[in-house]
Amino acid sequence: MATQKIKLNWKEAVHFESEGPGGNVLIDGSEEVGGQGKGVRPKALMLSALAGCSGIDIASLFKKMRVAVDTFSIDVEAELTDEHPKYYQKVWVTFNFYGKDLDKKKIEKAVNLSVDKYCGVMEMFRQFAKVETEIVYHEA
Repeated sequence: MATQKIKLNWKEAVHFESEGPGGNVLIDGSEEVGGQGKGVRPKALMLSALAGCSGIDIASLFKKMRVAVDTFSIDVEAELTDEHPKYYQKVWVTFNFYGKDLDKKKIEKAVNLSVDKYCGVMEMFRQFAKVETEIVYHEA
């Protein structure tokens, strides 16, 4: 069984640095709890992890499938519960693809493989939130 490990180091106030495989991430709390805008907030970092996981899958699949796009982006929006502990109860993931003569069939296949099979972060989110996905094509 594979394991992963990070180390969180306190910098000051509610500002931390996370050391993990591949690099470091600065984390800070909201202004209400003493944050100073010196890092990403923890819940937003979760959304970045979701987009990053799927993005890596898709880029890798595009290479294998020889899919040509000028670029792509992933937008993630999430709704928090009202009561503490607040967590994401609904998440919307929008996959945006830009280019000319986009191969929509291959793009859709790559996105679906990421969403349904490969992205472990997506699967983790499904354990506590309703996740909706959408593909948007921006053809030049």
